[in-house]
Amino acid sequence: MKYLNKIASAFCVAALGVMALTSCEGGDLYNVSSPDWRQAKIDSIKAANQGGSEVIEGLEEDVYTVGATDYSTGWWAVFSKYYQVPDGEKWVAQFNLNINPAATNTYKNYAMIITNDEDRGAGNYKEYGAIRFDNQPSGNSEWGDYIDRSLVSSTLTFETDTDAGVDKLGGKVTLTVDRTSGGLIVTMTNGTVTKTYKQTSPLPNLNEDEANTNIRFFLVPEGSYINWLGSTIEPIGGFTTAEDKQPESIVLAGVPEEVDLGTPIEDVVANITGTVFFTGSPDGKAVTAADLSFTVVPDLTTLGEKTLVAVYNKTFKGEGAVNPVVAVTKFNVVPVIESIAITKAQTFSTYYLFKNEYTAGIDRLLFFNPAGLQVTATYADGSKAVIDNNKLSFSTVPGAEGTYSVEVKTMNGCTATIDGIKVVETSDASTVHPKPTVLGLEDNTGAWWTYFSDDMKVAAGKTVKVDFTNYGGGANWNNWNIVLRKADMTEYGVVRADNFGWGAGYDGNPLLVTSGGQSDWGAWLAAMSAAEVTVYITNIGNGMVDIVAVMNGSDGNTYFQYYLGIAVSDVNDMNFSFVIDGDHLVFK
Repeated sequence: MKYLNKIASAFCVAALGVMALTSCEGGDLYNVSSPDWRQAKIDSIKAANQGGSEVIEGLEEDVYTVGATDYSTGWWAVFSKYYQVPDGEKWVAQFNLNINPAATNTYKNYAMIITNDEDRGAGNYKEYGAIRFDNQPSGNSEWGDYIDRSLVSSTLTFETDTDAGVDKLGGKVTLTVDRTSGGLIVTMTNGTVTKTYKQTSPLPNLNEDEANTNIRFFLVPEGSYINWLGSTIEPIGGFTTAEDKQPESIVLAGVPEEVDLGTPIEDVVANITGTVFFTGSPDGKAVTAADLSFTVVPDLTTLGEKTLVAVYNKTFKGEGAVNPVVAVTKFNVVPVIESIAITKAQTFSTYYLFKNEYTAGIDRLLFFNPAGLQVTATYADGSKAVIDNNKLSFSTVPGAEGTYSVEVKTMNGCTATIDGIKVVETSDASTVHPKPTVLGLEDNTGAWWTYFSDDMKVAAGKTVKVDFTNYGGGANWNNWNIVLRKADMTEYGVVRADNFGWGAGYDGNPLLVTSGGQSDWGAWLAAMSAAEVTVYITNIGNGMVDIVAVMNGSDGNTYFQYYLGIAVSDVNDMNFSFVIDGDHLVFK
């Protein structure tokens, strides 16, 4: 659970006064500025971010942040500045790429978009394509009508977008775009991973003015953020200088709601992070517990509500601040749990999987659904109380037919067992007919997120089937899309025909399994024009939804795509809708 507190520096004197007064009255003062147990890790991260010692001629300071520092930025949500590279010139940029430590998908890094010399959204805006830092030959790590994927090489290749190793893409990245030889050579490297794109033939000029040979480049992060450092070409809008700035306020995250009596201060603050805001800058800087000093008021040796004071005392460039900034929040010290017992059974004890040839035998795990479950704890002092299920962890359930047990565990390791969780495989699917019958404009000019089918509900434990003809457009994403959401339009996730998705139930989902896409995206895209498609949507009943699509292509081949395990927060409020993007669908 996260507590967010933003305290202006004006509060600093008062907060420090509280600390001093408490210390005089006998309270315990805990100060953690850079504890030994964290320093080795912090040093390794800093070393990685520093990269090599290469001096790049003509590199000008260009310091700004692209993306939310809590890693919440979705795809196509924020963008770097535009950098124009004329024919015959080279551009070099440097930036720190910050990868979410909890990221489970290889695409949670950044993509470089290559366009003509127009702003996004302009009537004449055209894209050559995109190159992402990760390399996944079977996925969407590059795309666009003018990008030849066979010209890509990398020192790190992923088989699927759930392979481990996305963390290797983080750190100080040097990006080079070279048009001096007439073609396009792109190099992305952080010293650990190097990815290159070498095209010797010139790109066509997509500008309306044939005399304008500029090609624009900009970066788009997803689930990550970029701290830009410098560029050899001045971007549109100019450079951003990194004049040293004083800290103005700080926002904390990762503060525990409660901790057991006797927990060391190092463990209390271990997962706390902060975002520091500086004078004259709207962008925050991410800091860790090692960058902060902490005080607990009045102490950690007694039960009850405590005040946690965090202090940051550095400027933007790491010098000593004139006035440190302070954040103050609360947490509770609670009695130690000695045992737990199940005192009321959960609502759902049977989960239903749709049985079909396309997902048969896939090794997967299912979430346990604790809705309705009541667990009672016995504390060290002999008292008993019901525990909030959000403070418990639950083991997973095998994704195969059978009867299983689930382990319930507290944060301090006490366990109990729930028996009799059944997984049933069924081939039952009811056919539904979305409205309108024709979704989107028949000339495939309907814009993204403008044409939706009516929402249709899928009950817990049920599978529905939709048959339609897909009239695809000019790119992979110009085909069918499905939105999963509540009746109030709160989204669980969005998935596309081409092995791509996003949303609260998709991003960072450790149990999500997808098919990995097609081996030949070009053949697939051509076959999706007038493809006959059947989509199966299963509400498993455990807080997960499966989507399986069987696409009989216009080339006579059968293609399939599945998304197994999209998380939903309410199994009784699970609806779906189709949405088009430069395509149209005809439902049967």
